[in-house]
Amino acid sequence: MNANFTLGTIPNAVVGKRIMDDKSLMQAWREYLAMTQVEVAQRIGVTQAAYTQMETAKRPRKAKLQKVALALGVSAEQLLG
Repeated sequence: MNANFTLGTIPNAVVGKRIMDDKSLMQAWREYLAMTQVEVAQRIGVTQAAYTQMETAKRPRKAKLQKVALALGVSAEQLLG
């Protein structure tokens, strides 16, 4: 799947996961891109447990948010919703 999305756009499938399944945008994007927590964690250089905490955080730190966005191929703004 191509992860080069226009700044600010969020696919309906991601929005659906966020609203209907009550998932964070970070988790919704990861699942939409068919990636595991382990894959994303490896890309950003943290453990899977550390990534899980980031994915469920109410307000992730800006630096971490940017790392995850880069690993997913989206903008940080797309993870904030």
